[in-house]
Amino acid sequence: MTIEIASGAVLPIALCLGLLVGSFLNVVIHRVPLGISVAFPPSHCPNCEMPIKPWDNIPVLSYLVLRGRCRGCSTPISLRYPAVELVTGLLFMAIAWRFGQTWWTALHCVFAAALIAAAMIDFDHQIIPDGISLGGLALAMVVVPLTSAYYGTGWVDGLIRSAIGASIGAGVLWLVAFLHARISVAMGREFDHWPGVGESLPRPMEADYWLWFPGLGLGDVKLLGMIGAVVGVVGVLDTILASSVIGLVLGGAQALSKGALGEPFGFAPSIALGAIAGLFLPPLWLLTIF
Repeated sequence: MTIEIASGAVLPIALCLGLLVGSFLNVVIHRVPLGISVAFPPSHCPNCEMPIKPWDNIPVLSYLVLRGRCRGCSTPISLRYPAVELVTGLLFMAIAWRFGQTWWTALHCVFAAALIAAAMIDFDHQIIPDGISLGGLALAMVVVPLTSAYYGTGWVDGLIRSAIGASIGAGVLWLVAFLHARISVAMGREFDHWPGVGESLPRPMEADYWLWFPGLGLGDVKLLGMIGAVVGVVGVLDTILASSVIGLVLGGAQALSKGALGEPFGFAPSIALGAIAGLFLPPLWLLTIF
C-alpha cells in the first residue's frame, strides 16, 4: 500500500523537516570543529550544563517561549540558533517548491544543509571539515548518478557530469590559489600567516608548494569540488562567479566594520550563497546581469 502526499502538503512538510534539520545543524556547527561527538552528550546549556528537555528544544518555538534564555540559569541564548533553524526550514521549503515532489528535492535539501554547516563553521573558525566537503563529494558521486538514472538521464551520464563538475569546481579555484601564491612570491609579497614565523617558503618538491596558499584554504577547493559534483559544470561556474562577487561585498563590509584591510575571513559563506542562488536562478544568470 502506498500513500500519496498531496503536492500542497509538500511545502509545510519540507518546512517542518528543515526546522528539525536546522536544529541538528546547530549541534554540528558547534561541536564538529571542537572534535566533540554530535550525539553525546545530549544537548545542554553550556553555562549551567542543565540538559535541554525535548519541549525546550522545539525549533524556533522554544526560543520564543523561553524568550531567548536558558530555563535553568536564564543565560541569554544566541539569536543565531533560531536563525539557522528558520533559514534551513525556509530553504527546504523553497527547494521543495522549486524541484517538486522528486528525489532531486531530497538531494538538494541535503546539499543545502551541508552548505549551511560549512558556511557557519568557516565563518567561526576559518576551516571547512573534510567530513562535509569530501564526505559530500563522495556521497554526490553516488547519489547524483543514481538520481539521474532514476529520471532517465542515465547513470553513466550522471557520473560523468558529476566528475567533470567536481574537477572544474576544485580545479578552477586551486589554479587561482596556486597562481596567486606563485605571483605573490615573485613580487616579494609577505603575509602574516604564510608561510609562518620562522618557516621558509615551500619548494616544488614539497606538497605544501602545491597545496598551501596565502589567503585561500584548501577547504574552499574541496567544497567547490563537492558543489560541482552536485550541480555540474554550468552550476559550479555560476557558483564561482557569484561567490567572487559576494566575497568582495562581504570582505569589504568586514574591512569597513573592523577598520582594516587584509583581515582573514572564511570564504565558504560566499560560496554557499552563490551555490544556493544557482539552484533557483537560470544558468549563467550572473553574466546576464552584467
